[in-house]
Amino acid sequence: MYGRDPWGGPLEIHATDSATDDDRSRNLNDADRAALSRPLDETQQSWLLGPTEQKKKRYVDLGCIIVSRKIFVWTVGTIVAAALLAGLITLIVKTVPRHHPKNPPPDNYTMALHKALKFFNAQKSGRLPRHNNVSWRGNSGLQDGKGETGSFYKDLVGGYYDAGDTIKFNFPMAYAMTMLSWSVIEYSAKYEAAGELVHVKELIKWGTDYFLKTFNSTADSIDDLVSQVGSGNTDDGSTDPNDHYCWMRPEDMDYKRPVTTCNGGCSDLAAEMAAALASASIVFKDNREYSKKLVHGAKTVYQFGRTRRGRYSAGTAESAKFYNSSMYWDEFIWGGAWLYYATGNVTYLDLITKPTMAKHAGAFWGGPYYGVFSWDNKLAGAQLLLSRLRLFLSPGYPYEEILRTFHNQTSIVMCSYLPYFNKFNRTRGGLIELNHGDPQPLQYAANAAFLATLYSDYLDAADTPGWYCGPNFYSTNVLREFARTQIDYILGKNPRKMSYLVGFGTKYPRRVHHRGASIPKNKVKYNCKGGWKWRDSKKPNPNTIEGAMVAGPDKRDGFRDVRTNYNYTEPTLAGNAGLVAALVALSGEEEATGTIDKNTIFSAVPPLFPTPPPPPAPWKP
Repeated sequence: MYGRDPWGGPLEIHATDSATDDDRSRNLNDADRAALSRPLDETQQSWLLGPTEQKKKRYVDLGCIIVSRKIFVWTVGTIVAAALLAGLITLIVKTVPRHHPKNPPPDNYTMALHKALKFFNAQKSGRLPRHNNVSWRGNSGLQDGKGETGSFYKDLVGGYYDAGDTIKFNFPMAYAMTMLSWSVIEYSAKYEAAGELVHVKELIKWGTDYFLKTFNSTADSIDDLVSQVGSGNTDDGSTDPNDHYCWMRPEDMDYKRPVTTCNGGCSDLAAEMAAALASASIVFKDNREYSKKLVHGAKTVYQFGRTRRGRYSAGTAESAKFYNSSMYWDEFIWGGAWLYYATGNVTYLDLITKPTMAKHAGAFWGGPYYGVFSWDNKLAGAQLLLSRLRLFLSPGYPYEEILRTFHNQTSIVMCSYLPYFNKFNRTRGGLIELNHGDPQPLQYAANAAFLATLYSDYLDAADTPGWYCGPNFYSTNVLREFARTQIDYILGKNPRKMSYLVGFGTKYPRRVHHRGASIPKNKVKYNCKGGWKWRDSKKPNPNTIEGAMVAGPDKRDGFRDVRTNYNYTEPTLAGNAGLVAALVALSGEEEATGTIDKNTIFSAVPPLFPTPPPPPAPWKP
């Protein structure tokens, strides 16, 4: 038999093999040695040995770098372990119940502040933004100032309606914007804590955008200025349709709205508008372009007022019937002070600290209305504003003497607010009668509450515990207590238990003297006389004008919730602005101190190096 040798040679097998086992074993061993002595190819090696084991590499090639295998393994392991640990910690943090401390409920002043600001949304004229948040108001006055050929203005759309009517009186409107700006400059942190900082700044800008339309704000000098849009003259039984004769929703006005301008003799209006623009420029100082535009407009209109002397309401001006200005010297100091703070230009400080300026403004007169801060008389506010300069910067000579006088006069005004003195009467319910029993007392009380709180905060920030009234020393807490009693009266702590802020509390005026609030929004357009039925109705207003502070009670704490009697139920821009300022000043924690922003108002003021006084006259024997 023949077999095939697997190593390539023939193999012969004999069936009758007689060799011994030893011989066969010897032969096989020889054959094995012969076979092993021949080299094996790769295929043969693979049959015998199987796949060869590759030695592990000691390095890992990551493409851009080569690292040790051991380091690579440790690094990856560490990252994975850290990720697992972080995930475990996150899971524990999210699953373990946490106890959040509850925020304290807002105080009454903060809640009232939310509502009082909303009144300005209801008074807006022009094309309203989507977020205006007053459902019964819409676009109005879109033709104001348009179509006047040869005029110095393009249009006068925007701004605010003054009160329950639809006239835009620029004098009290400018005062209202100045008050809002002043309160933001001093209490921006409180506005932010209340969630109202963005809102109040939007309200201010709505007013200043309109003011920039009322004169050539890009020019360095002007000859004309708008003082009023709309008309309310009903003398001699006139039946011509206008903003007082007609009772219509602002959105439905279809009568002519004349524009009143002045080209000389409107110093008070010009200086007040300068105050509004200059104070707003500080509010918007982070918006450099807009702030710069406001400052330029303030300079231009202030110079116009200084050049063209006179009262804007003098003579036969219609404004004399509604917002008559008693003088313009107080506005010169007021507007000049704001321009100094906005620009740092000492020219304004030199002007307003001249003793003759203070004398003309009545700083040394006294009298029954001395210390009454209002849309007409800014002296008390201007003196406090300049007392701030002395308290915190102390500019020294040559300003010290007049600034000390303003500071002393401010202290006297604060003394007159206290119940220990008899300068002003009070109703039995505790309301101070700053306007000596005349109608609409609340706006004056709110203004006084703001000044008193602000002066108290000034003294606290200057580490001064109080001030003297004659020989008696009073702490700053006395001023805050006075302010609280007046604002609490407005909010309902009075003999009638009525809140004079619409929408605050459960008992408040329901028949507010206000055209838009008294006429339903029912897709029916009521003409000039058609709205009279809503004016004369004894039913509550169909729309709640939330946040409106009405004119207030009489000197006996009496109040009549009657729509036709504006001396009780009409709100105004100027009144609400003072209330907003007082509310934000009093809002927040009672024990909080140092609540004012000491520095923002001085951001444009350069360091003051007092000028040495002149040497004494040479001695003569």
